[in-house]
Amino acid sequence: MLFALLGCTTLAHAQQVRPENSAKIYHEIAQLKHLVNVLYVAAHPDDENTRLLAWLVNEKNVRTGYLSLTRGDGGQNILGSEQGEALGLIRTHELLEARKIDGAEQYFSSAVDFGFSKSSAETFKHWYKDDIVFDAAYVMRRFRPDVVICRFPPDARAGHGQHAASAIIAADAYKMANNGKYVITSYVDNKYKNGKGTDALTIYKPCESKRLLFNAFRFGSFNTTSEDMYKVEVGQYMPGFGMGAGEMAGISRSVHKSQGAGTPQMPGTQYEYFKLVDGDTLTNSLFDGIDITWGRVGRKDIGKYIQAVLEGFDFNHPDASLPALLEIRKKIASVDGYWGYEKMQELDKLILDCSGLLVEVVAKQPQAIAGASLPFKLNIIARSETPVKLKSIKWGNSDTSMNLNIGNDSLFSFDHTITIPVNTPITGPYWLSEPSSDPSVYAIPNDSLIGLAETPNNLNAVVKLKIGDENFDVKVPLSYKKLDPVKGDVVEQLRIVPDVTIEFVNNLLIANSNGEISGSIRIHANKDISGDIVITDGNGISTKKISTVNNQILTQGSDTRSSFLITDIAGDNHTLTASFKSNGANYTKSQHIIQYSHLPTLQYFTDATAKVLHKDWKCTIKKIGYIDGAGDLVAGFLRQAGLEVDVLKESELNDANKLKQYDAIVTGVRAVNVEKRMKNWIPALLKYVQNGGTLVMQYNNLQDLSTTNIGPYPFTLANERVTEEDAKVKFLHPEHRLLNYPNKITDKDFDGWVQERGLYFTTKQDEKYAELFEMNDTGEKPLQGSTIYAEYGKGHYIYTSLSFFRQLPAGNNGAIRLFMNMLSVGK
Repeated sequence: MLFALLGCTTLAHAQQVRPENSAKIYHEIAQLKHLVNVLYVAAHPDDENTRLLAWLVNEKNVRTGYLSLTRGDGGQNILGSEQGEALGLIRTHELLEARKIDGAEQYFSSAVDFGFSKSSAETFKHWYKDDIVFDAAYVMRRFRPDVVICRFPPDARAGHGQHAASAIIAADAYKMANNGKYVITSYVDNKYKNGKGTDALTIYKPCESKRLLFNAFRFGSFNTTSEDMYKVEVGQYMPGFGMGAGEMAGISRSVHKSQGAGTPQMPGTQYEYFKLVDGDTLTNSLFDGIDITWGRVGRKDIGKYIQAVLEGFDFNHPDASLPALLEIRKKIASVDGYWGYEKMQELDKLILDCSGLLVEVVAKQPQAIAGASLPFKLNIIARSETPVKLKSIKWGNSDTSMNLNIGNDSLFSFDHTITIPVNTPITGPYWLSEPSSDPSVYAIPNDSLIGLAETPNNLNAVVKLKIGDENFDVKVPLSYKKLDPVKGDVVEQLRIVPDVTIEFVNNLLIANSNGEISGSIRIHANKDISGDIVITDGNGISTKKISTVNNQILTQGSDTRSSFLITDIAGDNHTLTASFKSNGANYTKSQHIIQYSHLPTLQYFTDATAKVLHKDWKCTIKKIGYIDGAGDLVAGFLRQAGLEVDVLKESELNDANKLKQYDAIVTGVRAVNVEKRMKNWIPALLKYVQNGGTLVMQYNNLQDLSTTNIGPYPFTLANERVTEEDAKVKFLHPEHRLLNYPNKITDKDFDGWVQERGLYFTTKQDEKYAELFEMNDTGEKPLQGSTIYAEYGKGHYIYTSLSFFRQLPAGNNGAIRLFMNMLSVGK
């Protein structure tokens, strides 16, 4: 009799095995009928056509996946200060939460999102194309799509260089995945032997994809559709879900909260347009020429049995379908190859759902170290007339035989202490677990991980069940459960952490005038331990020990802070590394926790490093008022630079007289977008300027501005930017005070910028504004709206679209010097 090893029954971070509702179960039975896969391809999270995905999955009952080439790490963040890889982690899980709603699957390549680009040529200066094409082909070989759909065309109509590049990559990967001369292998469980895996080399067979399509779009006034394209009507009402695909898409897409991507739920039908890129033509259906039934494997009889289950399905008693499904299981067991394996996985999940099975294995603490022993409680219940028997529970290295009937809607609980294996890796995203030698891609530690949305959770108990006369092994993740007074039950993955974590309190250190560097190290002990704190200096050529704090005795759960002073470091900027050495072990990782209400708790680790800057700037002010925007690290940097920074309160921002105490006021990025009270505060801010103050406003975008009157004289914002971080900068007024006091700004100050020069430049500015710089991307018109300045009354107004929010935390000296001039212009 066939065994199947089942994972959790829902998508991302599903830490319980839970049954689906009857509408979902009915959909699962309908999908079991169809032997067909569709893969959608685009560049970023939220690029996908969620309406089409929702329609394919829930109306047409077709297994559908979305391959996002990047994790969105180069984007902006409207929720908080996370940027780069941390933002990519957030956006990864926003996609996973979206997929829970629309039912599609989620995949990624290893490509790093470096921000906005204007052409595929620019994109491929950052991405090594062959690597990304291989990743996409690898995903196709594993997912085995019959139809591949691109969101974007491979040209300027895509509106973004990475968008166009995604179409080019998809076309090349489509050819590679379908061409037998390319061998794609992996050391993973052999999937094509009905679940009887072996840890051996798997050779992924060439795909048999039928066609590659471009899903044309109409965004506002921009239209890539035409009536000679193949079109299909989507969005029909789905009674089982109480909505159409357009409504479901609005809910799904609105999960992308870090991007402010709230989307309306659109009832009613609309047309989707498709253009053939490669493969066979289509006339009547996306699946023309594809046998999507069980006739594809010569087993039409199985399709008839499944249809009979559909027709007899009882929404009030889904378990009534179990006897027929268990018989179908025996029939599918005789089907070899990919479809036998794939449909067995779908069927086994369906059987558990029909049985009303819920299983969880929970602890009372959110994290643990490898080797620790923790008490867990296993809760299990089944709701089924068909007998469900708990045969045994495998708790790590120990087994408990049970032979217990668990039906009749009665909850059974078991307590057990589980020892976490000593070789268990720390919990975190696999794509951040190792440094990459190529900045265009993340390092993938094992090729079996290519394409996966998140790191597989291998910390499980295994519950052995017998349903009817069929055996099932069900993997149940070791989890943490708590009762939240607002959310109710919260169940999350048990996170594995190092014995010790270590970090610099500030990861940007500024040497004082005599070259001394002072700072603090924070250490958190996850067990009783003793050892030495060691700080080393790596200047790219050699590494030397420059500070040691010996014999630190730490107790489990303690946070210890240790100060250091370094006097013998000189020269250019340096990177310091901290470690905790104990009994031959070297602990070097800093723990980062991300928590937002729409996501599970996210954890990742970085090396404990700090960049040292040797101060080569002057600033003539001391006290700054700061207005928070969408989240940036500028205020924190200014404090590290020795300035006093107060986050302003509403009571101050309604009264210009209360603002007089500040030498300058700075607004955070997107403050006018996310802070709706800005329209009420602008008059007081401009009065503050008129009375002699300095106001520096960082960039805003065009989306949902609380007011367009943000300066003393008119100007507008435009979707214009310079994405080439090394673009030549022309000084339009070299004699201007902002370029000369207290720091002389030269071309050198624009060296070493990261990701971009600036974004959402100003345009149509009043003649009273001085435009300081001119710059442009290759082959484009010069732009003068990166920074504008005006005297207003006795004071100074500056609006800058330069990306200081990236440059200052990165420790870019030139950007720091220019920003200090802006702050100092009135003193």
